[in-house]
Amino acid sequence: MQIHYDDLPGPETRWFGLSNLLAMSRDYLGLLERHQREHGDLVRLQIVNERTLDLFHPELVRRLLIDHADDLIRWERGTEVFAESVGQSVLVTEGPTWQRQRRMLMQAFTPKKVAGYAAQMAEAGEAGLAQLQAGVTAMDALFSQLTMDVISRTLFSRPIGANTNEAAAAVQKLSEIGLREMFWPMTLPDWLPLPGKAAKRRALRLLNGLLNERIDERRRSGEVRTDLLGMLLALRDDEAGGGALTEREVFDQCMLSFQAGHETSATALLWWSWLMARHPAAQKRAAEEIDSRLQGRAPGTDDLAHLPWLGATLKEAMRLYPPAAALLTRRLKREIELQLTDGRTLRLPARTMVRVTPWLLQRDPRWWPRGPDEFRPERFLPGAPDEIARGAYIPFGLGPRVCLGQHFALLEMNILAAQLLQRFSLQPLDGEAEPVPRLAVTLRPAGGLRLRLETR
Repeated sequence: MQIHYDDLPGPETRWFGLSNLLAMSRDYLGLLERHQREHGDLVRLQIVNERTLDLFHPELVRRLLIDHADDLIRWERGTEVFAESVGQSVLVTEGPTWQRQRRMLMQAFTPKKVAGYAAQMAEAGEAGLAQLQAGVTAMDALFSQLTMDVISRTLFSRPIGANTNEAAAAVQKLSEIGLREMFWPMTLPDWLPLPGKAAKRRALRLLNGLLNERIDERRRSGEVRTDLLGMLLALRDDEAGGGALTEREVFDQCMLSFQAGHETSATALLWWSWLMARHPAAQKRAAEEIDSRLQGRAPGTDDLAHLPWLGATLKEAMRLYPPAAALLTRRLKREIELQLTDGRTLRLPARTMVRVTPWLLQRDPRWWPRGPDEFRPERFLPGAPDEIARGAYIPFGLGPRVCLGQHFALLEMNILAAQLLQRFSLQPLDGEAEPVPRLAVTLRPAGGLRLRLETR
């Protein structure tokens, strides 16, 4: 049996659906959660002449993002906004350009290549944590500084020093402004005297200046290094005559690494620290595992397999609070027929916009039956009683567009988390309210997060 887009359930569309668009801009995750509760796993929503479909079933998500990958492009408005800060990088390009960039960049992000960055990651952790004192600590500032130092050392072989905090703030500002702009049909010129425009100009000017200075310095010196910039400069496309990345592509990929490589890891570690502070038994087990394995030394790549509980706590934190909680949105290039789980076939017209929301997939009690909203790292240990449904856990995305930097991020988070627990125990502040998630491009605690750190 075949059904059509117009046969699907969905919310009432008053004012051509603009009321839903307004509600989405105010509480994106809350609105989609309500739509799933009221209408099921396939929810139709039309906004003016835009057909949108929300998928809330992991198998349907897999069939769309994997089986129909060639029928999809990224949501154009999202890529327009991202392109203003990361240029024509692999995050936003499509077609042959994307295929060429992805093919080349995969050479720089293999697990073996990423393992070579472990020493620089540990150096960044040592440098940042050596200055940290026990007491009440702004964890968002701490992790922003640590992950910014990591990406600076791995990208350029040296920290950016005094500019670290300013650069981290600039990345967060662009993330906040970017989400707001996605709910408008077009981006007004940045020179207009409008709210947020001056802050956006300052952020872009700072980041562009930092990256241009270091890339120009490397090109002038002719020095060959094995850092990420060195790899980008050395990459060749063996399938297309051995061509290199253009100067602009090198800059854009550096900008993407600089922003995405900092922001997502910092956000994941931020939520992880809160969950560990709230669950002292899980924290104690992780600290004991770290002490037993490392004996006070810095962690390396070979240690991760021997720190399974630490890794499980990080994975569970990304389940409950995925850094990219939403905005995994695609546009259909052509009409498709999507095979549904009940045997029916759904015909979707060309140009339908399809949304996937990890926040809801990863908290759905059907796929996470043992306390879906509870912190249970044992879900991710070998031999866990419940098998994780395919497509129900996608913190790095799914399909051909899965995050290139996932191995980098996991190595970085494990190293920094281990180094922090070697030195400190984490405790919530008395009377401090539970942090409220706020969606920018990443999911961060509204108003930041403070914890009490006690020296171990």
